[in-house]
Amino acid sequence: MDRRSFLKLLAVTGVGGVAVFEGINQFGATEAAEIKKSTKSLQGKHWGMVIDVSKFQNAEDFKRIANACHSYHNVPDIDDPKQEIKWIWQDDFEHTFAELESNYLSEKIKQQQFPVLCNHCESPACVRVCPTKATFKRDDGIVAMDYHRCIGCRFCMAACPFGARSFNFFDPRPYIKEINPEIPTRTKGVVEKCTFCVERLDKGLGPLCEEASRGGIVFGDLDDPNSEVRKVLGENFSIRRKVELGTGPSIYYIFGGGGQSA
Repeated sequence: MDRRSFLKLLAVTGVGGVAVFEGINQFGATEAAEIKKSTKSLQGKHWGMVIDVSKFQNAEDFKRIANACHSYHNVPDIDDPKQEIKWIWQDDFEHTFAELESNYLSEKIKQQQFPVLCNHCESPACVRVCPTKATFKRDDGIVAMDYHRCIGCRFCMAACPFGARSFNFFDPRPYIKEINPEIPTRTKGVVEKCTFCVERLDKGLGPLCEEASRGGIVFGDLDDPNSEVRKVLGENFSIRRKVELGTGPSIYYIFGGGGQSA
């Protein structure tokens, strides 16, 4: 049954539709199949990212990585904050690290903008609440999506503490200036987000945002003590978003200093 037929069934059956969801939760949807990796693919046990905030000082720095990501992944350009689709964007300290707000915070940090995206958590809340397992965690730590399974319930959006997911209220394709044929476009009624460029990893390439950041982003295997990402974390003080929630974000932020991670 396709998504539209399923939603119609829920509308018609009423209480019976609730029973369908209860049945899914009780017996469990089957796991989404992962794409078979090629021999060229980058191998990692826990992919993560370090973002050097000091390398993002003006609008062009943010625009460069967002444009690279969005154009490659066919993210529609919708000029409406309530309906926009975003995989990576910028936000201020107050909204990025609300729990670290202080009356004595330096003005420089207050004014600093931060690149934000899906945190590909170690214990992702979005995976736990998805009734169809359209959102699932891969063996390499990436929180991925099977758009064909997404029924648009938006439970994952409600569960995500980072606001990293967007919902397609209408067909996104008319809002894509030039479609990249290598990446499938999404449809009305599905949720989407950053994927850590899994398609590029399968080709032996790193995420586009890392490539476009000019040294501002380092991507690698957090479980590999010899990886570049671990080297950077070992040499710099780092923070993560909302660690008190226990989701275990895989995105770390550094400020160009030294110290330990949090």
